[in-house]
Amino acid sequence: MKIKSIILSIFLITLTSCAGVGSKGFFGTGVSVAFDPRSVGTQIDDSIMEKNLTARIILINKKYLLSIKSQVLDGRIFLTGKVDDPEEKLNLTKLAWETKGVRSVRNDIKIKEEFNFKQSAKDLLITSQLRTAIILNKKIKATNYQIDTYKKKIFIYGIAVTSEEKDEVLSEAKEILDVKDVIASILLVEDLRIQKD
Repeated sequence: MKIKSIILSIFLITLTSCAGVGSKGFFGTGVSVAFDPRSVGTQIDDSIMEKNLTARIILINKKYLLSIKSQVLDGRIFLTGKVDDPEEKLNLTKLAWETKGVRSVRNDIKIKEEFNFKQSAKDLLITSQLRTAIILNKKIKATNYQIDTYKKKIFIYGIAVTSEEKDEVLSEAKEILDVKDVIASILLVEDLRIQKD
């Protein structure tokens, strides 16, 4: 039984690694360009905005290169990662709001605590399980979603073609064992400023 669990864990970690590379897309916005319902112009605007923000964050402190992730979808900025104190979180939020063209900022940055291997392993397993579930669900375009888990809370960012697809993603997330909360920032295609023709 232990061997099966270990093999399943390795498979899920490998699957997550593969999916993570493919889901980044050419423009680095977390969704595959082929399935991205945003117009090419919006994708480029979001990519430029994301790269601009990332560069400005790194200029503040190089440690943020590894500890802070930014995502831009249709002019909306999403921040995740960890910082040492609340003042840093506030400063990064302010910096995001100062980005040209920003429509909204969602800051899911956490304050650092002592590293907990057991907790990190559980978070990785939750992310892997959800990634696998949405890949296997034919009603979901899995490449349009980015998933992060922190202390058993799942953060989902992406674009749903329909409200039914959005509901499917949320349903899959809520079915994962041991999840405390699901925090979703899923935009619908109809909510985008400019869509593909």
